[in-house]
Amino acid sequence: MLEEFKKFVMRGNVVDLAVAVVIGAAFGVIVNSLVADIIMPSIGAIFGKVDFSNLFTPLSDGVTASALDEARKQGAVLAWGKFLTHVVNFLIIAFAIFLMVKAVNRFQKKEEEKPAAPPKQEVLLEEIRDLLKNK
Repeated sequence: MLEEFKKFVMRGNVVDLAVAVVIGAAFGVIVNSLVADIIMPSIGAIFGKVDFSNLFTPLSDGVTASALDEARKQGAVLAWGKFLTHVVNFLIIAFAIFLMVKAVNRFQKKEEEKPAAPPKQEVLLEEIRDLLKNK
C-alpha cells in the first residue's frame, strides 16, 4: 500500500497540482493585499469612504451601530462592502489567470508552428540526391 501511495504521489499530475495549489494560495494573498491595501482605498478616496469592508445596510430597525461587527450583533445587515471587495478580488484573479492562459497558449502555438526536423533518413536521401545531381 505504501508503494502504491508513493507511485500516486510521484506521478507528474499530482506534483504539478500540488505546486499549483501552493502558488495559487500565495497569489491569492498578494491579490487580497492589492485589493485591500491599494485598490479599495483608492476607490474609497474617490468616494470619500476609505474602508469598504465596513459598509453595510441595516435590515432591521434595531441596528444602530456604525461598525459592521457591532451591527451584526444588533440584527440583520446587508454587508455589501465586503461583497464588493470580494468581487474586485475575483475579477483581478480571473483577469490574471486569463492573461496567464493567453500567454501559455501563445507559447504553445509558437512551439507547434516550428517545423519538425526531418528524420535522418530523409536528410541522407536528400544528400544522396544532391550528390547525384552534381555528377
